[in-house]
Amino acid sequence: MSGIGKLFVISAPSGAGKTTLIKQVLNRFKSLSYSVSHTTRSPRKNEQEGRDYFFITPVEFEQKISLDHWLEWAKVHDNYYGTSKEFVKNSLEKGRSLLLDIDVQGARQIMTSNPDLVSIFIMPPSFEILSQRLENRGTDSREVITRRIENAKSEIVQKDMYQYVVVNDDLDEAVEELCSIFKKEMD
Repeated sequence: MSGIGKLFVISAPSGAGKTTLIKQVLNRFKSLSYSVSHTTRSPRKNEQEGRDYFFITPVEFEQKISLDHWLEWAKVHDNYYGTSKEFVKNSLEKGRSLLLDIDVQGARQIMTSNPDLVSIFIMPPSFEILSQRLENRGTDSREVITRRIENAKSEIVQKDMYQYVVVNDDLDEAVEELCSIFKKEMD
């Protein structure tokens, strides 16, 4: 692959299955890299530093805001999340296509400054199923789950700003639909 790589942005409400879908895409497209975001939230079970996120303190994150380090950043569920501007720039200049897993706020920031990117929104089949998925995770309190469902409602109404919307009802079908988007856009 030569020239500039392609930037892909995937967003979804918490619990929509985005992480599972992204893993499938990365397994199938070896020329695609994953942009590891920074966050101030605590690691979940099985998450590893540098693979899933770079875990930093709120003070470190805020210092990087003041230094214009972030391509995009947002405060979601009382935690900061951000994408390193330098990492994205370096990857794309090396001709690597890059997948960013970011929330709707961050996606809006990037879409404004990067019109050539490919944007994909992952939808849950329903709020009932979304709630079940969040409960089955076993990582959040009832209060946090309720807040995530409320946030999901405000995220879903913004799905039309994305080029593609994939409903994750049947995992195999959603994987195939998502992979067909990457195949089309990377050719």
